Amino acid sequence: MKISLVIAGTLAVGVIGAGLFIESGSYNIGADDHHTKIVLAVIDQLRERSIGARARTIDLRYVEDPVRIAAGAEHYASLCAGCHLAPGVTKSAIRPGLYPHPPNLAQEDLRDGRRAFWIIKHGIKMSAMPAWGKTLDDAAIWDVVSFVRKMPVMTPETYRELSQGH
Repeated sequence: MKISLVIAGTLAVGVIGAGLFIESGSYNIGADDHHTKIVLAVIDQLRERSIGARARTIDLRYVEDPVRIAAGAEHYASLCAGCHLAPGVTKSAIRPGLYPHPPNLAQEDLRDGRRAFWIIKHGIKMSAMPAWGKTLDDAAIWDVVSFVRKMPVMTPETYRELSQGH
């Protein structure tokens, strides 16, 4: 009984302390001020575990059709390159102000297509990564995933050719 009271009291103090911390507004949530190491570690773990748990149920549907990969390149050029860059695109006006900093997908080896599909479809809260599943159907998202998988070995010329509409 005594142990239960100590545990309950400790939890109550923790909840009250967390509430007071949040109420104080002392934590700077601005994108131009980085998280503390502890907060960043918690957010990273939460993101990785959440995406992993949801992505593992997705069936891989990579496409090899050059027409669909070109469609993925056009979607990528119009929706993604401003934040995630592309072959021959090394900076953008929006990228420096984003935190967390988005990965440069032109240099990422995308091994897990399920994860990429889930992120593109559902987005990531508080990261500026939108849920493209609200505007793109699953087939278009697979086109983007298939394109992104090929991008790290792509020349800037090939990228410009594929994404010519944008």
